[in-house]
Amino acid sequence: MTNTYDAIVIGAGAMGSAAAYYLSERGQSVLLLEQFELNHRLGSSFGYSRIIRYAYDHSQYVELMRDALPLWFGLQDALGETLYIKTGGLDFGPAYDSTLRATVDALRSSGIDHELLASNAANIRFPQFNFADDFKVLYQPDSGFIAASRTVLGCLNLARANGAIIKDHTAVETIRVDADAVEVITAIGTHSAGKLIVTAGAWAKSLLKQTGIHLPLTPLRCQLNFMAPTDMFQYEAQHCPVWIAHVSALFPETVYGIPSHGGSGFKIAFHGGPAADHPSSFSREPDASNVEDLRPFMRAFIPGIAEAPVRESRVCLYTVTPDEHFIVDAHPEYKHVVIGAGFSGHGFKFSPIIGKMLCDIALNGSTPHNDSLFKISRFAG
Repeated sequence: MTNTYDAIVIGAGAMGSAAAYYLSERGQSVLLLEQFELNHRLGSSFGYSRIIRYAYDHSQYVELMRDALPLWFGLQDALGETLYIKTGGLDFGPAYDSTLRATVDALRSSGIDHELLASNAANIRFPQFNFADDFKVLYQPDSGFIAASRTVLGCLNLARANGAIIKDHTAVETIRVDADAVEVITAIGTHSAGKLIVTAGAWAKSLLKQTGIHLPLTPLRCQLNFMAPTDMFQYEAQHCPVWIAHVSALFPETVYGIPSHGGSGFKIAFHGGPAADHPSSFSREPDASNVEDLRPFMRAFIPGIAEAPVRESRVCLYTVTPDEHFIVDAHPEYKHVVIGAGFSGHGFKFSPIIGKMLCDIALNGSTPHNDSLFKISRFAG
């Protein structure tokens, strides 16, 4: 027996849960399929927090955040809980760094409130940090972090309350696409729908091959570390901003962090990691050398946590495109198949607006939000 829905969503992470919610809000009958348990640790959406910010080196993301923030407030109202914790945010690095300069330019051109500080003034204002003499420090007051797992579970609860059917531990085995419908086969049954949205994270590439499309998506193994200094007070969210260090000229990758909250520990991580063809290739055991590779950075710029023990380390995945811009688009051959993929380690903050855009494209064929960066056609050839 085949169960029929208006729309099927594959993948119940940040993007899939948001897409299912906005589809259900528009009166669609929705089936959401997740191969693991809900809020699992194996992908990109689990955890205490993700940075939310206007500070980007591309003005389109600045404008996308303008569209996203009202949806975050709407989610909070619908759930009756706080998801967005505003701490302010820092971007810092050598004054010559191209991404830092582009970030300043994008905020200026978009009219977003910000300050550009010399290192000595920033050291006084943010005593947790030790900025080098040749650094510039950008402060943007609206930055903060999003409660990641609570957001995913909240969207799932809202979608379910609207009548969506959510099935976890239900891996998709086969996708069959017809001219105006899709059929999705799992171990427990066959499901059909007029629309399909694929938000399967690091598993999207292999799934989408069944539909005849080969997207340049590469999974990366990234490690998150949560430090536990003896004096945690000044590293708590009430006293410390989120931050991004533009130091790729000095260290292997950009480094970023989020203050401790609710006992999480002070989060610090490289923005990137080793690549593989498929997420099943990665070890999920944290690597102690990752923390040791970060300690020179900590000693130089956040000395108060440099020798602190690690409260927890955890492996998560990025799924990156060659240009690190997202894919939010209809399948080039089947317009009733819509793809949200390649969020490249910086997509979570946009998850409500991405969910809405995926819903728009599935139901209307287009979205009123600017999606020009996110088209599949940029990979043609």
